Amino acid sequence: MRILSWNVNGIRAVIKKGFLDFLKKEKPDVLCLQEIKINDAAREKENFDFPGYKEYWNSAERPGYSGTAILVESSKVHKVESYEKGLSKKEFDREGRAQILEFEKFYLVNAYFPNANHELSRLDYKLRFDQALLKHLQKLEKSKPVIICGDFNVAHEEIDLARPKDNIGNPGFTNEERAWMTKFLDKGFIDTFRGLHPSAIEYSWWSYRFNARPRNIGWRIDYFCVSAKLLSNIKKAFILNKITGSDHCPIGIEIKD
Repeated sequence: MRILSWNVNGIRAVIKKGFLDFLKKEKPDVLCLQEIKINDAAREKENFDFPGYKEYWNSAERPGYSGTAILVESSKVHKVESYEKGLSKKEFDREGRAQILEFEKFYLVNAYFPNANHELSRLDYKLRFDQALLKHLQKLEKSKPVIICGDFNVAHEEIDLARPKDNIGNPGFTNEERAWMTKFLDKGFIDTFRGLHPSAIEYSWWSYRFNARPRNIGWRIDYFCVSAKLLSNIKKAFILNKITGSDHCPIGIEIKD
């Protein structure tokens, strides 16, 4: 089973930049998207078509902002047993930040973590989301192991960004955000990429400014994390950093059946 995750920075924009060709070439069993930036009314007018995939959407109330979506390959045997939108917390759910699919052997959670923003104006909001999400994941784990993927909007360790010294205290590299990530992993979740590639230096996001992507001045802020009991089932964890179309690139895992 091949699962990919990608912050597309606008579903309309990425479709114009070859998204359907990407889907056809990569053939993921499941593709989790973040920052789709389209509400339900606008999406229904657009009438997107992703051949061979069943769609699950969780748009933000605010037009052109946030939101998540999941595409599941419809001809395979990976049956979705249930679907849940959000965390049952209105302050987060109105921004379409989380989706939960239940498969036979695990839950898959697609999450778009808030950005702390310049001057850390949303840091408190983000930390509340972090705590609410962790609580929800622990509840799910009582039934089945969990895979969570998405844009976490935090670089956990210095190895996870090109210029750590210059970014101490900046959004995505504050002590508070990094401490939460440490706490999250201490609760038994495994960062699959770092677990399989302890010393690899690869990034998943680059600023549009300063020619950052060609110079590879990036951050690794997109993750696949799994319940510890699932780690032995992870065959591969990878970053598709040659794929363009967004300021993020896709990341993925392959799971043994």
